[in-house]
Amino acid sequence: MTVYNFSAGPATLPKPVLEQARDELLDYQGSGMSVLEMSHRSPEFDKIIKDAEELLRELMAIPDNYKVLFLPGGGSLQFTMVPLNLAQGKKAYYLVGGSWGKKAYNAAVLLSKTCLL
Repeated sequence: MTVYNFSAGPATLPKPVLEQARDELLDYQGSGMSVLEMSHRSPEFDKIIKDAEELLRELMAIPDNYKVLFLPGGGSLQFTMVPLNLAQGKKAYYLVGGSWGKKAYNAAVLLSKTCLL
């Protein structure tokens, strides 16, 4: 049975991608280690990130004057990153147009009470 996942989170991957990941799980491209084991500062991982950025820039037409950030935490992490990084010492205005906007607003309000924004 094939399952297709169209949610905002993890999605269905093509079978060849899964097979390549399986095959390289124990030895990523002859490095002698799994991607899960290698340092994020290693030359092998640096190449993975640079290749991923290059492909994203091509696929999404991201100009060179924009930064591409690879961040853990998913979309909800952005709810704290925006006020912590962009609204320090300033006011931030939120337009709440749905459940995700309300979550972002609530996170910002909580941060404004616990941090010096």
